[in-house]
Amino acid sequence: MNENQRVQQVLSGNTSAFAYFVDAYQDMAITIAYRICGNMQDAEDVVQESYVKAFRNLRSFRSDSKFSTWLYRIVYNTAITHTKSQMWIGSRAAAMEDASQLADNTLEINMNENERKEIVADVLQKMPTGDALLLTLYYLEDNPVKEIAKITGLNEPNVKVKLFRARKLFKEMVVSNYGVQITGT
Repeated sequence: MNENQRVQQVLSGNTSAFAYFVDAYQDMAITIAYRICGNMQDAEDVVQESYVKAFRNLRSFRSDSKFSTWLYRIVYNTAITHTKSQMWIGSRAAAMEDASQLADNTLEINMNENERKEIVADVLQKMPTGDALLLTLYYLEDNPVKEIAKITGLNEPNVKVKLFRARKLFKEMVVSNYGVQITGT
């Protein structure tokens, strides 16, 4: 059964069918909210509020985009409202140029996967909220730029520029905090 059929089930009165969406998207919804709010309790509150909003406004969902994109946009907006955060103010300036993508093997050192994940998580935690969110959406959740633009409300060129800047900052922070050289950027 596809997501549009599940949406129709919920709209037809089978409210328990909405549990599929909660189960399928809860982890990423928590991640988005946590990146914006900065603490787990607020993130959980935001996600719960977002699911209520999504359920109440399910009739406004248009099938021309993915359900996850629509839901993550609700989570994003709810978290922004909740924290009254201005995520993009104070972003570091950098020249716009084509950026090569971070590859899985960019940390060219001898470390196990757990150490690599710990470094990535630590650096993302220390980065500005908006930068960490973009890197999470793009690299950890494999969302294309177009989907990230829909989730964040930024235009696609702006997402690309901000991703470039976030990658550059990520690299600088890994080098300065861990002395690890990153290739490929």
